[in-house]
Parts: sequence; C-alpha cells; structure tokens
Amino acid sequence: MDNLQLPTPFWAFAWAGGQALAQYILDNPDIVRGKRVLDFACGCGIEAIAAKMSGAKNVLAADIDLFAIAASELNAELNKITLATTTENLVGKDNLGWDVILAGDVCYEGPMAKEITSWLWQLSTAGTIVLMGDPGRTYLPKSGLKKLIAYGVQTSSALEDTDVRNACVWEFHQNKQAS
Repeated sequence: MDNLQLPTPFWAFAWAGGQALAQYILDNPDIVRGKRVLDFACGCGIEAIAAKMSGAKNVLAADIDLFAIAASELNAELNKITLATTTENLVGKDNLGWDVILAGDVCYEGPMAKEITSWLWQLSTAGTIVLMGDPGRTYLPKSGLKKLIAYGVQTSSALEDTDVRNACVWEFHQNKQAS
C-alpha cells in the first residue's frame, strides 16, 4: 500500500463515534426529520445515511477526502437514498442553512480538534443543533458538551485495540464554549 502513495483510508470504516451518532439519529428521528443536515467529516457517510433514512429534508455529506465522498455516495446508493456531497473545507464557514450538524470522531488530533470544536461551538451558539459522536478520544473538549447517551459499539481490534468501544453522543451547549 505504501508504494501506491494513497492516503490512509479513514473513510473505509464506520468509526465508533460515527456508529453511536448514527444509532442515536435512527433511535430519535425527530431530531432530523424535515430538517437540513450537515454530516461534517462524513467518512463513509454513516451519519448522513442515518439522517436521510430518518426523514431529513436534505443532507450534505462533507469531507475533504475525495475517497470519503466516493464511499459516501456509493453507500448512499446501496441504501437507496440521495445525498448532496462536497469536498470543500467548511471549517470556519458561516452556517449555510443547516438546522443540525453531525460530527463523528473528529477529536483524534489536538490542533484540528480545537479548530473544529471551536467552529462547531460558534454554530451552536447561533441556534444550530450540533451533535458529536466520540468514544473518548484524547482531544474531546472537557466542557461545553452535554452527554446524551452512550452505546457499546462493535469495532475492529485492528483499529481500536478492542472489539467493543463505549461511544457517547454529545450535544454542544449554546451558552458555554467547548474547550
């Protein structure tokens, strides 16, 4: 694989935080029903697909990786749904009409997690519902989040050093910045 000089295929797996967030959406479809949803850093599109299957008006699956977008589009087709997709880096952008933003497993690298969670917090203070799935990654903010639920999700021991991870779904507080 190294000889091909391809990027690591992070999009090829349903990561624990994304699985938890997708399950939460399927269990609570009213959160997205009839709404405009952004699946930020969509990877394979699991959260976007769950949102569309739960009745979201429209869903934008966004990832800066072209392979992730291709995987999301293929997975949507397999699930007989339609998603809009983009490779535009949305971090720091104003809300483009989203009612709900879903972000799974984005707190695995320090500076990136800080930039993303700061942006998500700003969007939440403007009234957007922002939900994040995370299995306890190192750079998950220590404040500004409300734990909604935890799920035990199947993982690959090759990825996570365990076959099951406890992953939580968090909601950004509108009145307290995540840090």
